Amino acid sequence: MAEKPTLLIVDDEKTTREGLRAALEERYDVYVADDAKSASELLESDHFDVLLTDFRLPGEDGLKLIARAKSLSKPPICILMTAYGSEELAVDAMKRGADDYIVKGRLQIDELEMRIARALRGQRLETENVALRQQLDTQFGMENIVGNSPAMKEVFEIVQQVAPTRTTVLLTGESGTGKEIFARAIHQLSPRARQPFVAVHCAALAPTLLESELFGHEKGAFTGAHERRIGRFEQAQGGTLFLDEIGEIDGAIQVKLLRFLGERSFERVGSNKTLTADVRLVAATNKNLEELVKTGVFREDLFFRLRVVEIVLPPLRERRSDIPLLAQRFLREFAEENRKNVNEFTADALEMLMNYSWPGNVRELRTAIEHALVLCRGERISARDLPPSVRAGNAPAAAPGRPAGRDLTVKEAEKQLIERALKETNGNRTLAAEKIGMSRRTFHRKLHVYHLEEL
Repeated sequence: MAEKPTLLIVDDEKTTREGLRAALEERYDVYVADDAKSASELLESDHFDVLLTDFRLPGEDGLKLIARAKSLSKPPICILMTAYGSEELAVDAMKRGADDYIVKGRLQIDELEMRIARALRGQRLETENVALRQQLDTQFGMENIVGNSPAMKEVFEIVQQVAPTRTTVLLTGESGTGKEIFARAIHQLSPRARQPFVAVHCAALAPTLLESELFGHEKGAFTGAHERRIGRFEQAQGGTLFLDEIGEIDGAIQVKLLRFLGERSFERVGSNKTLTADVRLVAATNKNLEELVKTGVFREDLFFRLRVVEIVLPPLRERRSDIPLLAQRFLREFAEENRKNVNEFTADALEMLMNYSWPGNVRELRTAIEHALVLCRGERISARDLPPSVRAGNAPAAAPGRPAGRDLTVKEAEKQLIERALKETNGNRTLAAEKIGMSRRTFHRKLHVYHLEEL
């Protein structure tokens, strides 16, 4: 069941305050305060969807309280109540940020409920529109990459430094570490973001087909070439070409690729006409290219051309503290996609996720969470919902910085995650809860469990 919207009622008259609480608490999670000072403390410690405040309050009036509420990073809808309505006060209230204005003497509960509901609908639509714009603008930016571990922070810094340049980038790492996602992030964070991002998976095509795929061909260039084909270099004009599994390309294509990197020119298969393309190249591999160079399989000059900047993506077992964050992100995604009310992991399930070695890295974790979500029978993922490979998996070696033989427990990992989120949001509990994918109530309960209320 979805959480009720939160409502803060501020009025120094107990009868009014409690009467409104009784009338509204069926539809709203209601909190009350009798003056601006205590209301401000509540607003600063937690997020409220709606602030309903009287104009006349002890100490500070309702307009100043509204102005303070609207200065918050995630402000509530603000409705001002007053016993004496005037056009001047109404105008002043709107200038201070009030979303609505109600005269107490004319106040009907049904009308108040209707006006609150209407304001919440308007806010939700605005939020959805903003989110949609952000999704369109940053569909493949850093927002899609999850990780707070030191290893991932270092990768983020390099990506942000290299993205605005024209430099060729080589992404290396085990299968499933997210190389294409990072390639898209580099593109999205670059000046080429509004131009094409074209991906080619080199291992999926035979050498003759790959050459045509990359550089294009003319009609009649080979059997079956019934018409001219524009290659991926031309398709990516002005943008980024991502070559995944670059270690799989054969010698002839390596020569052509080397020429392009040096001169930005190429010919279609079956043509003598030299073409040029303004394309930024990002390549990726899960192989050791240096070893391939030593054995003569991969050209050394091409290797150095590709590795102007190398970004090594760490395997999941080396950034174990990111597992709860990733798992929660995937759970939220699949729960929404499958319309299932599952939002948490049991302690034993999270312990298993933390202690598994993840040979398939983030890709395997994502698949495991989808598997668990589909089989889950309650509102929390339990150990029995996880794939057999995870349940039977061996615990990994101790992570650096911890004594050998001791794995990070689920409670330690969760506590560290909460502490880090609070630190990164400067103590804003609402933002911290959103950052790690917890509901506000669950987050507050965890603060109590881990004795973190003072943070």
